[in-house]
Amino acid sequence: MFYHAYNSYLDNAFPYDELRPLTCDGQDTWGSFSLTLIDALDTLLILGNNTEFQRVASLLQDTVDFDIDVNASVFETNIRVVGGLLSAHMLSKKAGIELEAGWPCSGPLLRMAEEAARKLLPAFQTPTGMPYGTVNLLLGVNPTETPVTCTAGVGTFILEFSALSRLTGDPVFEDVARKALRGLWNTRSNIGLVGNHIDVISSKWVAQDAGIGAGVDSYFEYLVKGAIMLQEEELLSMFSEYDTAIRNYTKFDDWYLWVQMHKGTVSMPVFQSLEAFWPGLQSLIGDIDNAMKTFHNYYTVWKQFGGLPEFYSIPQGYTVDKREGYPLRPELIESAMYLYRATGDPTLLELGRDAVESIEKISRVDCGFATVKDVRDHKLDNRMESFFLAETVKYLYLLFDPENFLHNSGSEFDTVSGPQGDCVLGAGGYVFNTEAHPLDPATLHCCSQGQAERQELQELLMSLTQPPKPPPTHADTGTAAQGSPEGNDLPRRTFTESIALKNGGRRKAPVLTCPMQPFSSKLSILGQVFTDNT
Repeated sequence: MFYHAYNSYLDNAFPYDELRPLTCDGQDTWGSFSLTLIDALDTLLILGNNTEFQRVASLLQDTVDFDIDVNASVFETNIRVVGGLLSAHMLSKKAGIELEAGWPCSGPLLRMAEEAARKLLPAFQTPTGMPYGTVNLLLGVNPTETPVTCTAGVGTFILEFSALSRLTGDPVFEDVARKALRGLWNTRSNIGLVGNHIDVISSKWVAQDAGIGAGVDSYFEYLVKGAIMLQEEELLSMFSEYDTAIRNYTKFDDWYLWVQMHKGTVSMPVFQSLEAFWPGLQSLIGDIDNAMKTFHNYYTVWKQFGGLPEFYSIPQGYTVDKREGYPLRPELIESAMYLYRATGDPTLLELGRDAVESIEKISRVDCGFATVKDVRDHKLDNRMESFFLAETVKYLYLLFDPENFLHNSGSEFDTVSGPQGDCVLGAGGYVFNTEAHPLDPATLHCCSQGQAERQELQELLMSLTQPPKPPPTHADTGTAAQGSPEGNDLPRRTFTESIALKNGGRRKAPVLTCPMQPFSSKLSILGQVFTDNT
């Protein structure tokens, strides 16, 4: 399946973004940078094709140029291009690529990811910190660009941009991602919900439908996965508050409807195919029972049509007019993969089998696999989106390959020399971005630890050159703080302040400590490195 689609793209569509499988040619869709090849790169390694991974990684370095006069989606460029290049960079050692000195904190694929991300930064220059939806890669944001963008387009950057900042040492990426998250968090309604589209200049909600599907989905996904990758309780607390509101106002009989964000009244009693990621996300927080119930609801829709229509009317039990297509999306297969890893339930393998059979029977054509235009009669459309190779086939393969290195539970790992000594990498705990590009959290630890310590040392040296400040007196500060005999209680951090950490505000080891230990005293669990004093 993968190679039929992949070879068809190479033979008929490269260097265009996507394959048109019915006419056996290509088209640019998201920015004119061979998108399918970038999106498929880490899938090659997951399937065990190191040789092709090496060839394509070299080819992309020679052919892809981001300095072009093209309007690109900020969201799509981040998840597909930046995410795909970051993942390929992190997997370069496993792929057998010759590494330059300083890897994983440097490398050609990392520089490409950084270059692509820098092209997106002008979009974040808004009063709220929430980004525009589109940016010109050469000229920046068009003065006539609409300020209205979807919720996911604001809140789906913390994985890629934090990884970039911690690998490269440049805090700007993580800073803008956090500011966007904070801006979005501050706009939630009194009942704890967010809408679908927002004005990034005024913070006013333009579309007030609240749900877990299209336009919102990956915002919630990145709160959970960001908490896991960055080990930040605040992000998980944010998701938990949303999860409570979602269950209180949108959940009905293990389905999730769309409601008015301020009142909680039902606005659309439909299931959207993009919502099928939710059971997989629930599995990551341990909510297996609810995840399985919802998954089975979604699976019944698949069995009804041989795929998930974009919209499905829950009361009528049928497709919604003009939303009958299935563009070979991965979300239900993604949830099956996560839930099978958590439960071992064979029903989940049945979904995988059904998906393979349906896609092969309905969508396979001479030049790849075609989008299903209408699940009722299985008519096809002339498009094969890049996520088919990046996500759909990848999750199917991982569902049926329990021994894949991405499922590693810590029994195998690599060691490299990082800025402060040996680092343990590839020990598992990979976090998939919303385009199914796996990110290794251990690489962030390996690179950011040395950067944080160097910054800490610089701050310490700077403080030694400053004259000591005299302690404040009661005359300076007024009366002593309540509850503190000395009057020196620190102000309590508010929740929204704590999630918007500035550069230098990350949790760090105390000054003048020596956190690096001999390699023998380290322990790696699911990609997270611990030392004796953790």
